[in-house]
Amino acid sequence: MKSTFGTTRVLDIIDERALDRECLSQSLVSHGLEMTIVLFNSIETWMAKYAEASSGVLINVGSHDVTEPHIEEEIRTLLTRFPDLPVIILSDSHDLRQVLTALELGVRGFIPSAVGIAVCVKAISLALSGGIFISTESLPELRRLMSVADQQERKRAEIFTYREEDVIAMLKLGKANKIIAYELDLQESTVKVHIRNIMKKLKVRNRTEVIFKLNELFD
Repeated sequence: MKSTFGTTRVLDIIDERALDRECLSQSLVSHGLEMTIVLFNSIETWMAKYAEASSGVLINVGSHDVTEPHIEEEIRTLLTRFPDLPVIILSDSHDLRQVLTALELGVRGFIPSAVGIAVCVKAISLALSGGIFISTESLPELRRLMSVADQQERKRAEIFTYREEDVIAMLKLGKANKIIAYELDLQESTVKVHIRNIMKKLKVRNRTEVIFKLNELFD
């Protein structure tokens, strides 16, 4: 039963493994998490029994990948139905791809199981108070990706003018010259000039090849 006395906060833990969720619950409490903890074996079960007393949800996916279709969809459904409820992921992985997917879905934290239980308690407290937790183990990969993106941005800036970049963004959306001219407040003839210059710089012959070449060079 969930506690309804006073201002006691409630953390719901979802984990398909009974022993893991029970051990996690006891460890969190013994390391200072001052919350009532309620255990569930699946997101589906939790949604069927959800109560307003819940302060947040910790989903332990274990060795599963957050990007697995059924897991991603379940998390998306949960967050769509309860957009204001803090949701935290606990995972055996700190793969940045999974971290970014989880954050894009709207979770408040991604905790790799490699961290200590004390860090886990602090991460939960941060997420429940409105913050977002990302483990430092994910930062080196994030820095590498940001560095790559920065290098690509500089490379593009050396090739295209800012107006050509605007036109390229429209081309990627498949917009016709007339629409591009209207949305960028340009003459259609000017748009055609920009497209010809873009094709010349990329050494391609048509709009379709522009997109393929850009993806090849910068994605």
